[in-house]
Amino acid sequence: MRILLVEDELKTGDYLKQGLYEAGYITDWVTDGVSGRHHALTEDYDLIILDVMLPGLDGWHILDDIRKAGKSMPILFLTARDQIEDRVKGLELGADDYLIKPFAFAELVARIKTLLRRGQPKEDSNIIRVADLELDLRKRRVTRAGQRIDLTAKEFALMELFMRRRGEILPRSLIASQIWDMNFDSDTNVVEVAIKRLRNKIDSNFSLKLIQNVRGMGYVLEVEDEE
Repeated sequence: MRILLVEDELKTGDYLKQGLYEAGYITDWVTDGVSGRHHALTEDYDLIILDVMLPGLDGWHILDDIRKAGKSMPILFLTARDQIEDRVKGLELGADDYLIKPFAFAELVARIKTLLRRGQPKEDSNIIRVADLELDLRKRRVTRAGQRIDLTAKEFALMELFMRRRGEILPRSLIASQIWDMNFDSDTNVVEVAIKRLRNKIDSNFSLKLIQNVRGMGYVLEVEDEE
């Protein structure tokens, strides 16, 4: 599951991103309203966590623009604005939930799970498929051509990232920040080692190779000549 976090308080944002990562969510974190609006309108997210008071553009305008653009992903306001009129305004603009700071992280995760279930009513909504590869998010299970493939937690998160961004070249720096929550260091080969192990499990026994190396740029999951 991929979440957009729009939060300008650095301590809160860092705490939330780390906690969401440990809870199993891939999280993009931005610290201003303009970047938040851009990401929300140009990327695909399963859920957005949005503050109200943000530099550049406030949360009300971001929410309004998202809904006017026809995007229906769940949006949860996480804000210190605790007046009844603020909550009513948020819900009327199209927010799905409104949580007041300070908050308990366990409650935030519970609300996220509720919103995600509400927004995905189909039985197979937790399954991502590319060619003959299937990722079951609920059961944390991977199969290819009906064969069970055992992945570690990191490998599963890496596979989910590739499948959700199918066809998009992912730089090593992005992979490192999303999966290991670290800044990319050219002296470490942790990304290369992890992808090599993943490819050995996903591709080595199959004629159709899914994970491709794009020299000098990164990696991409794509199906060539799929039709």
